Amino acid sequence: MPYTTGAFVMFGLASLPAGRYGDLWGRRKMMLVFFFGMGASLLAVALTQSPLQMAVALTVMGAFSAIYHPVGIPMLLQSTKTPGAVIGVNGLAGNLGVAFAALLTGYLVKYLGWRAAFIVPALLCFALGAYFHATTPRETTAPAKRSNAKPLAIDRRTAMRVFLVLLVTTTVSGMIFNFTTNGNGELLRERIGAIAADPARLGMLLALVYAIASGGQLLVGHLIDRFPMKRVFFPIVALQALAFGLAMNAQGWWFYVFAVAYMTFVFGAIPFTDALIARFVDDSMRSRVAGLRLAVSFGISSLAVWALGPFVKTSGFVALIALMAGLAAVAAAAVLFLPAKDPGIASS
Repeated sequence: MPYTTGAFVMFGLASLPAGRYGDLWGRRKMMLVFFFGMGASLLAVALTQSPLQMAVALTVMGAFSAIYHPVGIPMLLQSTKTPGAVIGVNGLAGNLGVAFAALLTGYLVKYLGWRAAFIVPALLCFALGAYFHATTPRETTAPAKRSNAKPLAIDRRTAMRVFLVLLVTTTVSGMIFNFTTNGNGELLRERIGAIAADPARLGMLLALVYAIASGGQLLVGHLIDRFPMKRVFFPIVALQALAFGLAMNAQGWWFYVFAVAYMTFVFGAIPFTDALIARFVDDSMRSRVAGLRLAVSFGISSLAVWALGPFVKTSGFVALIALMAGLAAVAAAAVLFLPAKDPGIASS
């Protein structure tokens, strides 16, 4: 786990320049850098010959992976009237990617070796980058230079309060996401035993967890478009804490049921951060705001990856799950500080 820390740190820190270049240089150009940079760095990981080389290559990959969230998501939202639904579909696709990665990695490692687990997605990145370049319209003007941006009808104090809530919830959610996606495999091995001993079978079990959990994002996306954020966000994070509590001492297939439950609420909370930015921030600066919150929150939450192994060795998985329940409760408390009503858009 320590060798992956650089990737997660850069996933947060590199979001700041990525968001800035997305607004000032162009989102389409930055997405091309994302696809081809990811492909090249993944190939570099596959060619490494030592743990130190792998740590360096993964860190570079983390820097390129930082581009997507602050650049790609605002690009999707810049002309839609139903941001919740768009974010829900985007989140579903992303988390199905997590599910497919667990399944694909298990089989690639078992039958072709670990290097193939990096070569295959590298080739996919190159292919998707070429398709994106061929099909996506060119930007005539960078987002920050467009003259038709619509100001939001909110005061500075409310904007600051929302941003602080965003930082807290994103940091906590990032920690929980990193703890779960990096720790679920070992949790299943411990709680389900021999059933999850085979890498391919473990990958299939993880893929099923993530596939089921991803479906909740579509419902959450539609709810975001219909109701104020606070009324939808609070139950999601509160139920997340409850699901972790139920999973603490569960064994066998009961633990698997509760794992599906807590991952459903973990994934269900993901659309809110992007929806808050879409609801409260002008399009001309969304990439920069997204980059700032990602740099702060993911920079902090990436420490979870570094701490995961030592923490579990010292305190055990029960303590880990209890910690995640506590973090979810902190997020629920933070959501209570959101405004009761979401702002409209004032015409310029």
